[in-house]
Amino acid sequence: DPHMPRWIEMLRVHDAVVDGASHREIASVLFGETRVSADWNGRSDSLRSCVRRLVRGARSMASGEYRSLLRKR
Repeated sequence: DPHMPRWIEMLRVHDAVVDGASHREIASVLFGETRVSADWNGRSDSLRSCVRRLVRGARSMASGEYRSLLRKR
């Protein structure tokens, strides 16, 4: 399934959120500290937005949305 890498990322993000990680800490693990240092407070907020979307998706999946993904298959 082409969505599998995204779902795996969401599982990792969910684990990090449950452990109390900040969005910046999550970004550092997923994208590397070098990129986060360069882009986190840059002109674009694309990196922060990406992490927010992953967190939102992880919370949705954890609250039961994963069932709808299984039904579509």
